[in-house]
Amino acid sequence: MNALSFAALFLAAGSACALAQPVAAQSAPATQVSTAPAQKTWLIRLILPRPTFDKDMNEAEQKLMEQHFVYWKGLFEKGVCLFGGPVLDPHGVYGVLVVEAASEDEARAIAAADPSVKAGANRIEVAEMRVAFPPKTH
Repeated sequence: MNALSFAALFLAAGSACALAQPVAAQSAPATQVSTAPAQKTWLIRLILPRPTFDKDMNEAEQKLMEQHFVYWKGLFEKGVCLFGGPVLDPHGVYGVLVVEAASEDEARAIAAADPSVKAGANRIEVAEMRVAFPPKTH
């Protein structure tokens, strides 16, 4: 299968999953209607201060990244963060986290509360993501 065919198949699968969700919600009995805002999935990209950050953190930065880890681990344990971790790009490591939140503002607030972001060491980008293939639970 060539790359173009794979990309088209991937996009089609994602669209099918996204389209199936509202149909399922519409067919739910009226007694199961929820007043809570619908949760969406958000991709958070953690942008580190320099491409070599993972190799040359000073002691203060290491402590800050330990706080970052504890923060996200807590959100993972609460079910807010679905998964995350460093992307070992040879051009520069960055972080990826996927969270559930009702709005982009809520997702940004979650990411902005990361101790490494609050301290100004790291920056974030946030985008809505439709998860076509969720992580398996074992």
